Amino acid sequence: MSTDTSPIILAFSGGLDTSFCVPWLKENYGRDVITACVDTGGIDAIAAVALEKRAMALGAIEHILIDAKQDFFDTVIKHLIAGNVLRGQAYPLCVGAERGLQAERLAKIASERGATTVAHGCTAAGNDQVRFEVALRTLNPGLEVLAPVRDNNWVREDQLAYLENHNLPLPSQGSAYSINRGLWGITIGGRETLTSEASIPESAWVLSPTAFSKPLTASTHTLEFVGGVPVALDKKALAPVELIEQLETLAGRYGVGRGIHLGDTVLGTKGRVAFEAPAAITLITAHRELEKLVLSGQQIRVKDSVSAIYGDLIHEGKQLDLACDDIEALLTSSQRRVSGTVTFTLRPGQLFIDGSASRHSLLAATKGVYGESAGEWTASDTLGYARILSLPGSLQTRAAGE
Repeated sequence: MSTDTSPIILAFSGGLDTSFCVPWLKENYGRDVITACVDTGGIDAIAAVALEKRAMALGAIEHILIDAKQDFFDTVIKHLIAGNVLRGQAYPLCVGAERGLQAERLAKIASERGATTVAHGCTAAGNDQVRFEVALRTLNPGLEVLAPVRDNNWVREDQLAYLENHNLPLPSQGSAYSINRGLWGITIGGRETLTSEASIPESAWVLSPTAFSKPLTASTHTLEFVGGVPVALDKKALAPVELIEQLETLAGRYGVGRGIHLGDTVLGTKGRVAFEAPAAITLITAHRELEKLVLSGQQIRVKDSVSAIYGDLIHEGKQLDLACDDIEALLTSSQRRVSGTVTFTLRPGQLFIDGSASRHSLLAATKGVYGESAGEWTASDTLGYARILSLPGSLQTRAAGE
């Protein structure tokens, strides 16, 4: 047994894996355990109290809850919106994008408590084990990182038996679906997502189980952005976190933001997960439409080329990489004129963008009217431009001898 007597800082969610880790770490390392929950969304006041009671009942000497929702927006979500980041053109990185921030807070707690070791409850099968450890080792290469469930091949049944044998409280059971919830959305995993053929049943959706059985009538709303940041919903000024939470409730009832993402895991295999991200999908869709109005085509092409890379880095837990800083600087610069309003209509299963307006509108800046009158040029200008533009093709045809 190690002579280190400093406490172990455990990333704690209250689920089976992290519940098991508290007594197991105490027993096998002979050290105190401090549980830490970095709240990046999805934890209300009732859940927070229950989480602390569970941690202490399992044997933790201290439980720390950190509200990091605003930091999550400022350091990650703001850039995901600016980059219109959708993995696989569909998935807005609902869960996983926050792991770097959570790891950063864990490392800070370890430093404050004089701890040399942090632990997490990830298994060997998922992405989060890599995200946590990449971030933690980037922040503090000397920090010891433990993953008891993964490294000792503990399966669910054996973890439950361990807790029962030690007369410790068991986490709530009964759901056939694994649900992870954060500020940017919800992921849902079940037997249907283990293969590629089918969707989850309507009853398994968290935010919208009655979106189609009890459909709501259409409703029209507005979003306002300033410098690419959402600042108002339906003309009511809101802080970004509150706006996202309200928009999730509003659009979620319509079944907007549902999807099933099939893509590449950090480990290189294929994975599939259902998700509900009504706020993320609505904000990204509206933001993209506003950008079309105020940014040039070249600006959009440059942004798109780096946004995909940024999404990959965040997905892999590399948001502390200096390349992310560089991309974030470009994205921040690109948002200087992304201010204005977007009007959208919600219908069951549909988000429709009605229009957008901005004082930086490039459409309003032109003297011409598309398809109606030129305004900025003459007919002879157009003829000459067309001739110049056709030169590469004409030369290729001529060179081919045709």
